[in-house]
Amino acid sequence: MDLESNNNPIKRESWRTVLTLAFQSLGVVYGDLSTSPLYVYKSAFAEDIHHSDTNEEIYGVLSFVFWTLTLIPLLKYVFIVLRADDNGEGGTFALYSLLCRHARVSSLPNCQLHDEDLSAYNTHKKDDFDDKNAAQSSLKLTLEKHKTLHNVLLILALIGTCMVIGDGVLTPAISVFSAVSGLELSLTTSREHHQYIEVPIACFILIVLFALQHYGTHRVGFLFAPIVITWLLCISAIGLYNIVHWNPYVYQALSPYYMYKFLRKTQRGGWMSLGGILLCMTGSEAMFADLGHFSQLSIKIAFSFVVYPSLILAYMGQAAYLSKHHSLQSDYRIGFYVSVPEKIRWPVLGIAILAAVVGSQAVITGTFSIIKQCSALGCFPKVRIVHTSSKRHGQIYIPEINWILMLLCLAATIGFRDTKHLGNASGLAVITVMLVTTCLMSLVIVLCWKKSVILAILFIFFFGSIEALYFSASLIKFCEGAWVPIALSFIFMMVMYIWHYGTLKKYEFDVQNKVPINWLLDLSPNLGIVRVRGIGLIQTELVSGIPAIFSHFVTNLPAFHQVLVFLCVKYVPVPHVGSEERFLVGRIGPKEYHIYRCIARYGYRDHHKDEFEFEKDLVCSIAEFIRSEKPDNRNVHKSEDEENLTVVGSFSTNRGVKLSEDEGDSTEIIGSSQLQKVDSLEKPRKRVRFVVPETPQIDREAREELHELMEARESGMVFILGHSYVRAKSGSSLIKKMAINYGYDFLRRNSRAPSYAISVPHASTLEVGMVYHV
Repeated sequence: MDLESNNNPIKRESWRTVLTLAFQSLGVVYGDLSTSPLYVYKSAFAEDIHHSDTNEEIYGVLSFVFWTLTLIPLLKYVFIVLRADDNGEGGTFALYSLLCRHARVSSLPNCQLHDEDLSAYNTHKKDDFDDKNAAQSSLKLTLEKHKTLHNVLLILALIGTCMVIGDGVLTPAISVFSAVSGLELSLTTSREHHQYIEVPIACFILIVLFALQHYGTHRVGFLFAPIVITWLLCISAIGLYNIVHWNPYVYQALSPYYMYKFLRKTQRGGWMSLGGILLCMTGSEAMFADLGHFSQLSIKIAFSFVVYPSLILAYMGQAAYLSKHHSLQSDYRIGFYVSVPEKIRWPVLGIAILAAVVGSQAVITGTFSIIKQCSALGCFPKVRIVHTSSKRHGQIYIPEINWILMLLCLAATIGFRDTKHLGNASGLAVITVMLVTTCLMSLVIVLCWKKSVILAILFIFFFGSIEALYFSASLIKFCEGAWVPIALSFIFMMVMYIWHYGTLKKYEFDVQNKVPINWLLDLSPNLGIVRVRGIGLIQTELVSGIPAIFSHFVTNLPAFHQVLVFLCVKYVPVPHVGSEERFLVGRIGPKEYHIYRCIARYGYRDHHKDEFEFEKDLVCSIAEFIRSEKPDNRNVHKSEDEENLTVVGSFSTNRGVKLSEDEGDSTEIIGSSQLQKVDSLEKPRKRVRFVVPETPQIDREAREELHELMEARESGMVFILGHSYVRAKSGSSLIKKMAINYGYDFLRRNSRAPSYAISVPHASTLEVGMVYHV
């Protein structure tokens, strides 16, 4: 009895947490998928097929919708794809990140062996394949050996990302426009004048939606789940009513035989109508992309027991109503609102608009998130990222992207003005993302899950053939709206690839022109080099060696600070890097030179702290390195390839050296002893204090070095940033000159500075210009 009473509260609390997450996921994950009944039938019956008295068309479409929802969202995503999480994160880049870690195909230039020791880097420490898995081993070696395959994987991931951005343009347009289109049945004006009412209202809602993005969703986010639940209850109740009232035998259309009859009768028209039918799974990718905010179990429960049954009832109800009404097409297009009883049409219209706004909000936030990931992995220009909530990490806002999305969304709404073209455009974006996920998942099955190659082939053959069928039906409508996501993807793809190419070439130039460490160690006062007070922070992409930009700086200004830190802020292909593993710190040269290398590592979903906290973390990491370094290593000079780097946690880990800064006298405390400095002639300034743990005891040399670091911190910190001008070297091809001299240069001039340097005062920043010929 005691055991039961002790265990039950834990179980109840655990399930309560899961159910709470499932409830919240309805508002964040399923808003887009839940509003698909607004436009699926309307898009399927746009022009390709017609609703006849035999009902073979409507039953065929219902059968396709049922099996599509069952096979793709339910079977593929809920039961298979959700298991391929990257330390709890999902999405296209999560799959790409997994592959980069299990096979050396990463596009990040400054990778290190130290990165593989991160706790989040690889849950399987041994990736060696045994003799029984010769096919897996061969596949891995082939991928690692050919650089072309590295680029193919990167391009595949970028295509999926670009289509997600395109979906961020088209989904709000079609969702809001379809919700507002219910006015055509509720108003008494003629059909010719409907577009003059619907389009302005849809545009007004979209403008308000995008204009409010910078406030974030944390203030009204608690309303999202109730809105979506109300909408799901509404459409399922209406669907159940229509089934019972109009055609209780509509369930027979769920048989796959009706798909065969549908295609046999409609032939080419039926195949083309698949481009509208596929919209029933719009938003399925969000289940995987938003995995980081919830748990696998909560997302599975929400879809399997709430969303899926509600959608099936809604589609069956519409089919039941239309099976008894064949003259509607002469007056109005087949749509959702036709099957809604007239007495409740206005309330349903209001709920539909709210649900469309919630679904659009989730897609917009997802677009912000994936662009942040692209930027972190060097595939998108640096943009300003605003965190709209201090409590929820994933809620971000990117001003430039927000306004671009709004303009493109309004252009699509005003330009098309109907569900047909918007559906064709949105459908191609949706199915392309799913195809990319299928391709990447087949590699994950072999390389990450260590399953048979045959199983991966079966996966890609089964789901890929279904998605390829829908893809072909969407692509054939290129001139009827499907060109939009292709054009948008091409533009974003060019931006991403040019930025990645230019960044890679710039890094290669840095590596080829880096200065040997011996050059720095040979600098002495006899050569006119002066050490000034303070900490000099040289920003570089290099993880070893001295950047050429520093030698350029010293040549023109023969002085540098008493403490010199070569700082590299880089991203690694994991979603999050723990605070206790944030910094890699090492020493360059003997201890009396006071030159350090510090590498700050972040995951693609991590965000930087503000400038003050970053400085504090940085100084504390160096102090902790000094405290924990073995005395025998301090005066041992190693070459740049043999630098000993130590993993040091950030200031927030509550372990190691602490930093305290306030205004006061000049007494500095290290641990329990006091050190008096003579600076009475100087004006009072900020006091810096290191609080060192009592054990282990630090020796005299380490105490003196910490004292030197304190003095330098008091004098201030200067960021020395490189201002590079990248140009294609002479003899380069015309395409390379266009990409580097114009494309990359334009993106570089209009991108943001590194996030840790944005808030640094101009008086503390020193930019060094240098021309890169790549």
